[in-house]
Amino acid sequence: MRNIAFYFFGAAVLCVTVGMFWGIHMAISGDHLMAPAHAHLNLVGWTTMGLFGLYYTVTPAAADTVLSKIHLGFAVLGVLCIVPGIAMAVSSGGEALAAIGSILTVVSMLIFLFTVARNGIGRKTA
Repeated sequence: MRNIAFYFFGAAVLCVTVGMFWGIHMAISGDHLMAPAHAHLNLVGWTTMGLFGLYYTVTPAAADTVLSKIHLGFAVLGVLCIVPGIAMAVSSGGEALAAIGSILTVVSMLIFLFTVARNGIGRKTA
């Protein structure tokens, strides 16, 4: 059965795979202009979503909630906005999409903060 942890891990692995190919492209071309966007894809996409997936794996009570699905939505939308937004800001100066992505990412983290405070870490024991 595919639970919320699976979707967080799936998104994380997709982000790091794209990030690796992007990094190889930058290395081969010698053009590192997009390094900030690449770094955010790897940090927010791979690392943060992977950690969210780990948390939901070890804390199933938190995983089986509507809030975890909302959390996934904000986290994915945050990455989908912040990475191209940073790329646009670096290349053309438009920063609106990066700002929207940043806000979505912070909301995602606030949801996670609430989730951890509410559920703790790990399985509840009787």
